Parts: sequence; structure tokens; C-alpha cells
Amino acid sequence: MGDLAEEWSGIAGDSPAARAVGAELIARWAEPHRRYHTLAHLRAVLAAIEPIAALADDPVAVRLAAWFHDAVYDGRPGWDEERSAQLAQSRLARLAEPSGSPKISRTVVTPKSVVTPGTVTPGTVVTPGTAATSEMAATSEMAATSEMAAKSEMAANSGTTGAAMSGTVAVRGSAGRGSLCARRIGEVARLVRLTAGHDPVPGDRDGEVLCDADLAVLGAPGYDAYARAVREEYRHVPDEAFRAGRAQVLRALLAMPALYRTPLARELWESAARENLRAELAALTGG
Repeated sequence: MGDLAEEWSGIAGDSPAARAVGAELIARWAEPHRRYHTLAHLRAVLAAIEPIAALADDPVAVRLAAWFHDAVYDGRPGWDEERSAQLAQSRLARLAEPSGSPKISRTVVTPKSVVTPGTVTPGTVVTPGTAATSEMAATSEMAATSEMAAKSEMAANSGTTGAAMSGTVAVRGSAGRGSLCARRIGEVARLVRLTAGHDPVPGDRDGEVLCDADLAVLGAPGYDAYARAVREEYRHVPDEAFRAGRAQVLRALLAMPALYRTPLARELWESAARENLRAELAALTGG
């Protein structure tokens, strides 16, 4: 864990408050119920950011968002990302508050349902006979029942941020120094929410880099282990329902013009990712 603690301090600083937040995040990622959304996944996403970090407008915000993007994980797609975004706003605000200064006021967002029954779009996970949920099975957010689908709610206001802040704190990272101000905290929260659907708008350079890094697993060695971990996280789902839902998502992914948004990510991972997806689909469907 020392490598992660060191990496965190390189981004957030080495103050007692920063160390406490880093320790909390590492403990969350190490929760025993996780199978795919583990410390190994966190390390993989942080590593995948590096070759494409220069393409981001704010690489520090992207790295911070990677730390928080699955910090809350209860197997509730959309809601997990919203709670993770709220956690980011809360914890990063602590780091940005100099002792004795007024505290930031924060807006807590309650997700509004954007589930549309009977639709399937890239980045959507479904189970037979249920509504679609805003999540990509590539990140193993498989909804098993219509009840879970109803809970799989993304925040409609993905850009919601906290109110103005009175203080800032230095933030270190390989991209250089910046300040942990209200704008950056808001950007981190926005990016965390974006990982619920992995669908950044064109020109959203930070969103493209984070989403590409989060999906780098599709084109990385060890895809079979990833697929097994996905199944284990949804071990409560009957085999037939899981196979049908997962196969539908894989077909949607393969139908996308490109799995990755940045040219460099496509060069690094696109070909291998499509080969892996096709192989998993064949295994699930017997052909």
C-alpha cells in the first residue's frame, strides 16, 4: 500500500489532513466485498492515465477523480458514482480549508432517474425484461433486476459543484502545481459522475482521458481475469440472466465506432479491446 500512499501524497500533499483522506480512500478500495473495483483497479487506472495525461486540460483533476471514481461501491450503478462524487467534494474541501477560515458550503445532489425502458445504447447495461441502466458493463456495473435498474440513477446535474471557497491549498502532481480551489473540486466531482456512463461530450478533454483510462482494462493483458471478477461482483445474478445481459452490453460496445475517445488510447488499446470483447461474447453465446 506504500506505493499508493506515496502516489496520493504526490497529488494531494503530505499534510495530516491529506494523509487521513488518502488512508480513508485506500481503506475503501480494499473493502472485502469488492472483486473488480479493488486496489488493483485503482492502480491500473492511475497507470493508464500516464501515457495520455498530457491530453487533459487538468491532469491533476483527472488523477484525483481516478482516486474517487469508485471510492463508494455497493453495486448500485449510477448511485455509487453520485455518492463517490459527493465524497470527493466533501474530502477535497477539507484539504482546501486553511485552519480557521470559513468552510465551503456544499450542494448535495440527489440523482434523478434517467432510465428509459426498452432502450439500449452504448454504455448501457440491461437484464432481460428490465429497464436500461446508465452504466457500461466494461466497468462491471451489471444491474440484475428491474428494482436495481430503478436504483441505477445518474445525477442529472452532472456539473453540480460546491459553492465558492475562501481558501486554497497547493496540489502537486506530474503535471505541475495548481491550487485545490472550488473550480478544481467541482471538476473532480464532475469527472467522477461522468464514469457512470463513460460518455464525455466532444472536446471534454479531462473526461476523455479519465474514461479512456477507466476502460483501458478492455485492451489490457489479463482480460479473462477481469471478466471473472465482473462475474464475481454479480454472483447473486443467475447465470442465464447474467449471460444475456452481459452479451447485450458486449454487442453494444462492439457496435460503437470507437471504444476510446483519445487518438493515443485508440492506438494503445482499441484493437486488443475489440478482440477481447469478441472472445468474451463468443464464450457467453457459444459462438
